[in-house]
Amino acid sequence: MTAGGDAVRRQFSSVRGGAAVMWSQGSIVTSITDPEINAFLAAGTRTGKLAYVGTDGRRLVTPVWFIVENGSIVFNTFHKSAKARALARDPRVTVCTDLEEPPYAFVQVQGEAELSVDPGELLRIATMIAARYMGPDRADEFGQRNGVPGELVLRLRPTKVLAGFNLID
Repeated sequence: MTAGGDAVRRQFSSVRGGAAVMWSQGSIVTSITDPEINAFLAAGTRTGKLAYVGTDGRRLVTPVWFIVENGSIVFNTFHKSAKARALARDPRVTVCTDLEEPPYAFVQVQGEAELSVDPGELLRIATMIAARYMGPDRADEFGQRNGVPGELVLRLRPTKVLAGFNLID
């Protein structure tokens, strides 16, 4: 993010409506529909780190392959997985993805997960995720493998998005 460097990063202002920006210690509160945020989330094959609350109350984190679609983070998982069971019980979730090399960056998306078992949506989403992570030549193969009964589509509907870019400055 630009627009004023260190002085701007130290400023703090209130945010309403999800599209406004708040700078604090180098991170911002923004929207998933912001073109820079969307581009960062969609770039390459970065995995998302999904944080959720386990059955015993512990905070857990697991990597997920995901896509961004219609303002949501979308991924799939097996219906009996720990994350699927946890999100059925408590839909509050966070996904964070980061750039692990200079200039370092991150986007954290907080929100609530919606689960779907629609077979058409599952196959479509599984194939789109496969295209991102396995390449277009293997998208159908992995879409068919992962878009099967027992798998779920999970949509993270954002309530808050935090980001930090060029963290070495």
